[in-house]
Amino acid sequence: MKRLDELTALDLPAAVARPAYDRHAVATGIVHLGLGAFHKAHQAVVYDAALNGGDLRWGVLGASLRSRGVRDQLAPQGGLYTVTARDGDDAQTRLIGALQGVLVAPEDPAQLVAAMSDAQVHLVTLTVTEKGYKLDPAAGALIHDDPDLAADLKSLDRPRTAPGFIVAALAKRHAAGLKPFTTLSCDNLPHNGSRLREAVLALAAHHDPALRDWIDTHGAFPATMVDRIVPATEEADIAALEARIGLIDRAMVKTEPFSQWVIEDRFVGERPDFAALGVQLTDSVAPWEDAKLRMLNGAHSGIAYVGGLAGIEFVHQFVALPAGRAFVEGLWDESAETLSPPPGLDVPAYRAALMGRFANSALNHRTRQIAMDGSQKLPQRLLAPILARLDRGLKVDTLALAVAAWMRWQEGRDDNGEAYVVDDPLAPRTAGSGNLSAGGAVAGLLAIDAIFPPRLAEHPGFRKTLIDALAALRAKGARAVIEDRFG
Repeated sequence: MKRLDELTALDLPAAVARPAYDRHAVATGIVHLGLGAFHKAHQAVVYDAALNGGDLRWGVLGASLRSRGVRDQLAPQGGLYTVTARDGDDAQTRLIGALQGVLVAPEDPAQLVAAMSDAQVHLVTLTVTEKGYKLDPAAGALIHDDPDLAADLKSLDRPRTAPGFIVAALAKRHAAGLKPFTTLSCDNLPHNGSRLREAVLALAAHHDPALRDWIDTHGAFPATMVDRIVPATEEADIAALEARIGLIDRAMVKTEPFSQWVIEDRFVGERPDFAALGVQLTDSVAPWEDAKLRMLNGAHSGIAYVGGLAGIEFVHQFVALPAGRAFVEGLWDESAETLSPPPGLDVPAYRAALMGRFANSALNHRTRQIAMDGSQKLPQRLLAPILARLDRGLKVDTLALAVAAWMRWQEGRDDNGEAYVVDDPLAPRTAGSGNLSAGGAVAGLLAIDAIFPPRLAEHPGFRKTLIDALAALRAKGARAVIEDRFG
């Protein structure tokens, strides 16, 4: 069977939507750091729509900061790939042509810095996950003992981190008399724009205080909220697509029909006509961000750890269980009371829509995929609403059960006795908790201030609730616990 590329794409079935523009006439106006499935299924789709609308300034140069895998998938295909939105038995496939090339940063860091420094680049966007910002989740300061960041603190001749590449490129633009680009975080982080700005300014100040002041005065780091469920692509997905379109697409992504992007309306220089592309521009992203992090992402984390411990493979299987669905509703009951909904957000309708998205069996969204990097995700997804409720004297039983399930997950063995790798940057610190009593394990994990702020870790009521929940999870198993509580 033939591989998807610029020539074979001409033979795609008529049902596959294709670019309506000349890809060779497209200018590269965006550099994206951390090219992966989410960017390909979310922001790149928006840029492709801008190109389809006739504004050819918004081609994308993607960059992988570590692996060559994405480049090796896309290069034989000329940067082309498909996005398939699945809902039950329905599947809509679209060919995306916005990606103009892919760099692997460690192979030639100077090439990426030069690309970001080009005058026609107006946006630098990021999906590097929480750990890519090199910021302590609790303190918000740079993690100086991170080896890659330590190298960038020493020299930016060959940057290794996302903040390092941004500072190096901005320094080069400043020296050339160019305006800075707008730097747009598209990661699921609270206040992602300001956190990225803090990381960049801190690194710039270390190397050149004048550069730091120039970035602070002239740069822009808008906050964003991004929402689309993008499960990992598997070989079975590639084979199913091949059967449908007659071509092999090793870079395909699968997703859901729903997609949302909210951006703080604060840019420097040119930008796509985001509003015309269905992107919501706002003065304040925070209320949208809180709703998404605490409702969608918080529930996802709860499902990942409770479901993962119970041996439940997919999200849709978890919410198909009456006790699983009731557990999610219980999380939402607690988290929803901590929100300040923005105009246009109907929380009951939002909850109903989320449950429908979770129940989409076509996505096969794995609980273990969501469980990755939990130490980086817990503070904004679960701990923030817990703190808000405790400050009001409200119970946190269901949210605490989700946190206890994360604690139990650190033990590396599910309720069926199956071992797994805890994929988390703090795994060396969380390992070994299974050898302690429930009280000892909770005390040890609460002492990790990179995850738990002191006023939460020291709260006696929260600590007791966690100990009771962890003891129950160990004694009965996760499925029995939610069936007892929510069945």
